Amino acid sequence: MPNYDYKCEKCDQVFEVFQSMNDEKLTDCPKADCYGQVKRLLGTGAGIIFKGSGFYETDYRSDSYKAGEKKASESSSSKPDKKESKPAKSSD
Repeated sequence: MPNYDYKCEKCDQVFEVFQSMNDEKLTDCPKADCYGQVKRLLGTGAGIIFKGSGFYETDYRSDSYKAGEKKASESSSSKPDKKESKPAKSSD
């Protein structure tokens, strides 16, 4: 469930509410004795933050590993392909 930012048009209080996307928008300021109308603010969204040691083993390879992998792929592509030997023609 997302957090929504609201701003009271009367007292200019900005507050955040954790609510479902299906919930109705708030209309009244939660500050005591204000009773002003609130407006939902447009947010830019938040970036995803992954915490932990990683999710895929290959995500954070070291530079030395990448260099070795590149060298290995270059050397394997420069080797000539083996030609299939054709069977000798048989005389009938």
